[in-house]
Amino acid sequence: MSRYIVFAVSSLSLLLVSISGTSVSVAFPVITTELSAPLVLAGWVLSVNQLAATAIMPLAGKAGDIFGGKKTFLISIAVFTVGSLLSAISPNIYFLIAARFIQALGAGSFLPLATSIVSNQFPNSRQQAIGLFSSIFPIGMIIGPNIGGWLVEAFGWRSVFWLNLPLGAAVFIAAFFLLKEDSREEGHLDLLGAGLFTGMLSALLIALTNISSLESNSSWAVVGTLFAAAVVLGIFFFRHEARAKNPVIDLQVLRERPFFAANMFNLLSGMAVLGVMSFIPLYAISIFGMSIQESGFILTPRSIGMIAASFVTSIFLPKWGYRWPMLVGTATAILSVILLGMEPTDISIFGTQLSSTVVLVFIMFISGVSMGITAPAANNACIELLPTRVATITGVRGMFRQSGGAISIAITTVVLQSFSNIEQGFKIVFYGLAVITLLSVPFIFAMPASCNVKPPEGKKISPEP
Repeated sequence: MSRYIVFAVSSLSLLLVSISGTSVSVAFPVITTELSAPLVLAGWVLSVNQLAATAIMPLAGKAGDIFGGKKTFLISIAVFTVGSLLSAISPNIYFLIAARFIQALGAGSFLPLATSIVSNQFPNSRQQAIGLFSSIFPIGMIIGPNIGGWLVEAFGWRSVFWLNLPLGAAVFIAAFFLLKEDSREEGHLDLLGAGLFTGMLSALLIALTNISSLESNSSWAVVGTLFAAAVVLGIFFFRHEARAKNPVIDLQVLRERPFFAANMFNLLSGMAVLGVMSFIPLYAISIFGMSIQESGFILTPRSIGMIAASFVTSIFLPKWGYRWPMLVGTATAILSVILLGMEPTDISIFGTQLSSTVVLVFIMFISGVSMGITAPAANNACIELLPTRVATITGVRGMFRQSGGAISIAITTVVLQSFSNIEQGFKIVFYGLAVITLLSVPFIFAMPASCNVKPPEGKKISPEP
C-alpha cells in the first residue's frame, strides 16, 4: 500500500505543475496587454519557463541521488511556491520574467525526481507505472485552463499565481509526511556545466527573439554576437562535460545511438508540442474572437484525448512496444497541426452544420490523442537499456524536450510579431511545425522497438557511478 501512497504524492507534483503551466498560457494575452509588453518580450514569460526547466532537469536527478530524493523534492516544491509568490506580486514584465525563472527551477525538478521515485517503487511494472504517471499531467491540463480562465476574468491574471500558494503548501505537507528518506550517493553537482548550458541556450533564445527587430547594422551586430556566443559556450560546455567527473549531461547518454535518437526525437517533438501549444489561447482569442474563459476551455478536449490515449497505451505498451505508438502518435500530431494551419471553418457533415469552434475542439482532441499515444512510449524508450539510471535518462530527455519548447516559443513569437496579420503568422507556424514533426520520424527507427531490450552487444553501458 505504501508504494501507492508514494505514487499519489509524486503525481500531485505533476498535477501542480500542469495546472500552473496551462493557466499561465490562458493568462498570457491579458499579461501582455496589462503590462504593456510587446509580444516578443512577453513571450519570455513562457520561454523562460522552458529555459529554467531545461537547465534544472538534469541537475535535479543528480541532486536527488546525492542529497536524497525526499529532501530535493521538498526543496523543489518550496522554490516553485516562492517563485509563484514573486510572480503574483510582479510590478512589471521584467520582474515577472525573473520570477517565472525561479518558479520554473522548482517545477522543472519535479519530473526527473518524481519519475525516479515512481520507477523505484514499481521495478517489475515500470512501463505501466511511468505510463500511468505520465497520464496525470493532462488531468491538470483540464483543470488549469478552465479554472485559469475563470480566475483571470474574475480576479485578474495575478490570481493564477496566487492559486499555486495553497496548492504548493498542500503538496509540500503531503510529501514531508508520506515520503520516506532514501539512499544517497557520493558526488557533486556540475554547476559549471549547468551554467554553460544555460548561457548557451539563453544566448540562442535572445538572438532568435531579436531577429524581428533587425533595423540597423548595430542590431545585426548584436544578434550575430549572440549567435557566436551560443556557439562558443556550446564548445566550452561539451569540452567541460567530457572531462567532468559528474557531468550535468552524461555524454554517454548522447553518444550511444538509441539515446542520441531519443534525445533528438524529444527535441523536435518538444518544438511541436510544448512550444506552440502555449499560444493556443492567444490563437483562439485573436482568430476566433473567444473570451479568456472560452480560450481556456478550448484546451480541455486536448487533455481528454491525452488522458484516454495515454491510459490505453500505457496498459498495452508491453504488447505493442515503443515504435508503433510513436509512429502513430507522430503521424496524428502532423495531421493536427496541418488542420490548425488550414484554419477551421464552418463545415457540414451529413447535413449537420458544425461551427468553426466545434471543428477546433475536434482538432484539439486529435492533438491530445497524438500526445497520449506518443508520450508513454517516448518516456519509457531506452530506460531498459540503463534501468539503474532512470533519473539521469529522464533528466536529459526532459532537457532536450524543454529546449525544443523554448526554441519553439522564441521562433513563434518572432513569426507572430513579424506579421501585421497574426492569422498569417499562425499559418506559417503550424505548417512549419508539421515539417519539423515529420523530421523526427527517422529517429524513431533508431530507438528500441519493444519493451524487452538489452544493451547493444559490444557496448558497455556503465551503471550509475
